[in-house]
Amino acid sequence: MDDRFERAKALFFAALARQQAGDLAEAERQYRSSLELVPGRASTLINLAAVQLLLARPRDALASADAALAAEADSADALLHRATALAELGRPDEALAAFERLLAIDPRHAAAWSGRGSLLREMNRLDDAARAFREALRHGADADLHAFFLASVEPTRTPPSAPRDYVANLFDGYADQFDEHLVGQLRYQAHRRLIDGLVAVDAGPYDSALDLGCGTGLCGPLVRSMARRLTGVDVSTRMLDRARELGVYDRLAHADIVEYLGRDDERHDLVLAADVFIYVGDLAPVFAALERIMARGVFCFTVETLAGDGGEFALLPSLRYAHSTSYLTRLAVEHGFEVVATTQAPVREDQRHAVEGLYVYLRRIESASAPAPRPLDGMGA
Repeated sequence: MDDRFERAKALFFAALARQQAGDLAEAERQYRSSLELVPGRASTLINLAAVQLLLARPRDALASADAALAAEADSADALLHRATALAELGRPDEALAAFERLLAIDPRHAAAWSGRGSLLREMNRLDDAARAFREALRHGADADLHAFFLASVEPTRTPPSAPRDYVANLFDGYADQFDEHLVGQLRYQAHRRLIDGLVAVDAGPYDSALDLGCGTGLCGPLVRSMARRLTGVDVSTRMLDRARELGVYDRLAHADIVEYLGRDDERHDLVLAADVFIYVGDLAPVFAALERIMARGVFCFTVETLAGDGGEFALLPSLRYAHSTSYLTRLAVEHGFEVVATTQAPVREDQRHAVEGLYVYLRRIESASAPAPRPLDGMGA
């Protein structure tokens, strides 16, 4: 028995090292091998559940967490993984009960308050979500991230953009399933609509195209024939790995798009951003940078439209930004762009409901004699 335990222990620590190195498949294999030698060990099952959540397999994670709880009924980590798995499986009432059971055991568990807040936000219980996020902050949760979460559910100072690490981690974990989930399940169509509209406005050719927030490269093949040089920028390394596999980009840069634009010295005559500004509220730095690096050409992008008198931009409970047409018009005027065309059309589905967006096509004004920019109307050119 001692020999089996020592071998199981060695496999556990080998798995832990692979988990920390990001080799999740091998970590899972070694945790399972450890459990074959010493079944039912709570610590091994807890780590296995964590890995399975990272592998986007919540059903397996739930089974592992439940097995851990059978061995150690009040394990906070097992309860956290159980609640997270249930939330990802679309079982909100059970997930909420699991979070509440955990918080009854440890009322200062920041991750539990954070998970509870995210679940309540998705259930549209915004006041309760705000209280949970404030508790998470009070107990040491990441300040920038939870200020962002809090701003999405209650009137407060709107942060200028989503935290970089939040976006990077979101899409690093999403990369392997991104195209299938976004296009297949959410019926995402912003990339095709944006490029179709660009062809109608100006099919080029362009000397240098810049694909902001390129992701896995959905726009790349559509715009490749229009540009002599194509550069993609994204904050997610795993998304860039997928884009690199396409072989259509001349250059791929790992960077936050606002930071990249602030230091970019290359001239571009086509800049596109499909479904990217939902993570950037304050677009003034983007327009200022493009005024500098675009002497001519087209800037096209999508936004979710901010209705009513919501101001310039707002962070929605969906954790996405929406922008007002008056704000976009002002930025275009201030930074030397004229509106060529706008179209209002869906960008994706959310809970089987179409999410309406605005497709905007701006042309860089090359001289003072160019016509004055017209306002955006969201109704198509």
